[in-house]
Amino acid sequence: MKKRTLMTTLMVAALLCGGAVVPAVQAHADTTTQASSSSSSSTTSTTHTISKSYVVYGAGAPESAYSTLNSTMGVDSSFEKLTATASDYEKYIGNGTTTNAAMISSVAIAPSDPGSGVRVNIKKYDGESNITQVTAQQYAMVAQMAGVTDVTIVVTANRAVSGESALTGVYKALAADGQNLDSQNTSAANQVLDATQGAINENSGDSSYPGKLMAAVGNVSKQVAQDKQDGQTDDSAQIQAILTKALENQGIASKTSSSAQTTIVNALITFRDSPISSSKTYVNNVTNTINNVKNSTGDLMNKSKNWANSEAAKTAVKDAQNWFQKLIAWIQNLFN
Repeated sequence: MKKRTLMTTLMVAALLCGGAVVPAVQAHADTTTQASSSSSSSTTSTTHTISKSYVVYGAGAPESAYSTLNSTMGVDSSFEKLTATASDYEKYIGNGTTTNAAMISSVAIAPSDPGSGVRVNIKKYDGESNITQVTAQQYAMVAQMAGVTDVTIVVTANRAVSGESALTGVYKALAADGQNLDSQNTSAANQVLDATQGAINENSGDSSYPGKLMAAVGNVSKQVAQDKQDGQTDDSAQIQAILTKALENQGIASKTSSSAQTTIVNALITFRDSPISSSKTYVNNVTNTINNVKNSTGDLMNKSKNWANSEAAKTAVKDAQNWFQKLIAWIQNLFN
């Protein structure tokens, strides 16, 4: 009888572990601030993560909106606060000029666990979808191609905007953290953002298309980088052939117009000539982001309720760890 009771108790304990501890372990993984081994903090590295969380408000977002922006993005007191200005846009994006008033998009960025790649959520502001053009999948892959990895990013805006300037905040946060991205890499990545927009607009009725397209683009960038590192520089025809195959593998070749493909190929040529295409760490890290985007639809790529190092997450992890230790002690006592 005692043996049967012990087995039943162990089964209950196992179920409790599955129901309560697993989410806590995931939360613990999300709390890590340690950079992956391939993400050096050296300025000579081409791939970077961050050590803490940042929120970067667009200079055109009024301070009266900050409270709602914080609530929307899940920002708490642990986030360092920055502002993205027109001069930041010119420095990090370099795609013409703008004004502070036009810098509307705000972003929050937090470190994620090593090997997680880039995940992006676009959040509604006060119930409104104010990022009207750029998709979560575009943000994720473009950030990876610029040299960012192992982070979660949340994007929102207090009024309707296309969303192109949001990456300025991501790049500024990296710089504030001491991770200076190469301007050639960010420029090439931004060209990919522009180049993929036409194809996504043409398929606006298909919510799965952005993820499939950006996975295809990511796979092409990986192959082009690998070929370059193996001593072969792919020309435009070769890149087109790689892209065609990647689009076919994603089942969207027929949905992607020849003109859109040509624009994407031209952007990938710029990527080929950028420093990051010579980086072995890029080839390794981009795979993680490809996996993130390829099966994602809509605006939420990361379903985690808590930020990587938010106070709420830390408390939940601490409580769960304490509970788990008590559970183990309780089970051990059954044998005494």
